[in-house]
Amino acid sequence: MLRFLERRISRVQLSDGGKVLVVDDDRAVGLVLQGLLRQSGHEAIYVDSATEALSRLEQEGFDVVLTDLRMPSMDGMQLLDALAKRGLGVPVIMLTAHANVSNAVEAMKRGAADFLPKPFDREEVLFTVDKALRNGRHAADQPEKQPIADEALPWLGESAPMKEAAELIRRAAKTSSTVLIRGESGSGKEVAARAIHTASPRASEPFVPVHCAALPENLLESELFGHEKGAFTGASSRKPGRVELAQGGTLFLDEIGDISPSVQVKLLRLLQEKEYQRLGGTKSISADVRFVAATHQDLEALIERGEFREDLFYRLDVIPIWIAPLRERRADITPLAERFCAEIGARNGRPGAWLDPAAVALLEARAWPGNVRELSNFVERLIVFTDDDRIGAAAVERELERQPRRLRGAAPAEPEGETLEIRRGGAERAAIREALEKVGGNRTKAARLLGISRRTLYNKLAEMSDA
Repeated sequence: MLRFLERRISRVQLSDGGKVLVVDDDRAVGLVLQGLLRQSGHEAIYVDSATEALSRLEQEGFDVVLTDLRMPSMDGMQLLDALAKRGLGVPVIMLTAHANVSNAVEAMKRGAADFLPKPFDREEVLFTVDKALRNGRHAADQPEKQPIADEALPWLGESAPMKEAAELIRRAAKTSSTVLIRGESGSGKEVAARAIHTASPRASEPFVPVHCAALPENLLESELFGHEKGAFTGASSRKPGRVELAQGGTLFLDEIGDISPSVQVKLLRLLQEKEYQRLGGTKSISADVRFVAATHQDLEALIERGEFREDLFYRLDVIPIWIAPLRERRADITPLAERFCAEIGARNGRPGAWLDPAAVALLEARAWPGNVRELSNFVERLIVFTDDDRIGAAAVERELERQPRRLRGAAPAEPEGETLEIRRGGAERAAIREALEKVGGNRTKAARLLGISRRTLYNKLAEMSDA
């Protein structure tokens, strides 16, 4: 099975092409990487020094930086530090002929998105760049990451449910116990995970996220545990996995409910024994890692259907933390919206932007099915499309009208005399639409979320289209 890993990598559907900056003092290597990326649909620009790269990054936007580690004058680590100091939050992939775990861990501590050895494999480079693009776009949808505060978690909110969650986070952070964070998509689960790490004794060590839903089974296994040289075709050198890179720190397993049964078995052993093996390896490696997992799925329902191991669930669910949806904590809408307005305004050259009371009242009246993420995106649109610093009710209404009807938050009027059967059908259709929205249109996942078979879901969708 392992020998097919490279072929599976090549079958992974790449994201829309991104703008990639290639940095390498070896011109031949840099031009090869530039050509490879361009052939794969990316816009790639090559520069031969970190100094020039920094200048280009300050002048124009890039989605990913692919940089050599060893370079004269300014090396890859120094480039990482310079990007962090200037607040240029672009994902950086470190590429080097001097690959070892200590270099990889140091790069991750300083903010690198990934690490690749030389000589590089064509498909692995493309896959790693694509993964950085997807994760970068995922991160762009999240609220700004902030350290945990002494009295509150400002990016989660200040309502009663969030104060309770904040207290659980503070208590959990002091321990090494495994934490399972649950809540709807966009509610702030990764923010909570980072808060746990930031307030823990491991704060100076790496926080390493793995987005489990984004990777096929074999790729996820390699991503987690790493591989030995020769483990599969194209594995030209040993590569550390995310568990190894998180040594001493925190491994965040996002969307844990989407991992396959075979990976569940290996993850269970890792949680039980604190040991694992690289792909193609025979030596057991000790893992000094704190585990934080998150999911929007109903794990208990998955267990009943035989899709998630019950013993793994109990290993993960040592300290459960629930992040309530925004519609259940409306007291958080105003402070979050005002915080987003200040932060996003400053980033977009509009530091004076503010929401007037009428605009805030309209925001508070919405259900926000996309939770904190949707609120953040909506505030950003308000700032971008409003010329005045004062953002009023008219601007909010304008942006609401631009959205599809199902996202406007206004419930359609019910006709007088509507029968119970008609109302039941309407509620069923609304539940199906909401489930499809939560899983990005994936009908298999939507059927699981609704507790029905795929065939039943397809039949109901056909009935909806005919209605």
